[in-house]
Amino acid sequence: MKGIILAGGNGTRLYPITKIISKQLLPVYNKPMIYYPLSTLMLSGIKDILIISTPNDIDKYEDLLGNGNRFGVNLSYAIQDQPKGLAEAFIIGEDFIGSDDVCLILGDNIFYGKMLPQLLKRSLKEVKYSNFSKIFGYYVNQPERYGVIEIDRNLEPISIEEKPKDPKGDHAVVGLYYYKNDVIDIAKNVEPSNRGELEITSINSFYLEQNRLSVELLDSIFWLDTGTHDSIVEASSFIKTIENREGKMISCLEEIAYKYDYISKEELKSIIDSNGDNSKYLKKLIENN
Repeated sequence: MKGIILAGGNGTRLYPITKIISKQLLPVYNKPMIYYPLSTLMLSGIKDILIISTPNDIDKYEDLLGNGNRFGVNLSYAIQDQPKGLAEAFIIGEDFIGSDDVCLILGDNIFYGKMLPQLLKRSLKEVKYSNFSKIFGYYVNQPERYGVIEIDRNLEPISIEEKPKDPKGDHAVVGLYYYKNDVIDIAKNVEPSNRGELEITSINSFYLEQNRLSVELLDSIFWLDTGTHDSIVEASSFIKTIENREGKMISCLEEIAYKYDYISKEELKSIIDSNGDNSKYLKKLIENN
């Protein structure tokens, strides 16, 4: 399975900061925001990853992450000229995806939980060995702000709506999607919404109509959407609290790469000294393994 991180958009809710820097390059506590979705794909076992951003910002991502060799992954880059909707990611990434299935994660979504790696690996396998695509729901207080999924007593999906005025449910669709390869053709046939965008909800609705959509509610996983000033501060505070309390780093790409055998102990040793304050943490990781 291939992975795509969509890190485009204008970030207007974060003006004036995002007039000079891409939202997904802003710090969330002690690392750039994009580290978090990248870590989620790596925890899924996905090593071929495409980062999509704006013409003004794409070079900055490449400067930060390079070709991914440092983390034992293969990173590619592509441009979204205008924010035409999430579903356009599959059209832009068609050649990159090829004949593989694909996981899309939004660049401002953060996931955390003890069972997160197991959830991600299991979801990848479910899609790989079935004809279903998979999305996730998360309980929210203001569902009208999100794409909303309506589910029945058996936790089966009934309907999906994009930012409805009168939501039929209280579970938002989070920015993590595992799709079969035919999502490319589905995306090509999506009609622009009233906002003029190719909505991801249209893709999910298509799979739902075909009885090919699996939905799992995230009961033991934290989901943080860092699209506003307040939510970035809240996410930073959350991550700081967890890291200081447990003595472990969240979304440390070098650690994930080492523990998943993406890089060897010798390769980790060779990059430790360039990790600033993280060097002591990584040295301890090597000593204990």
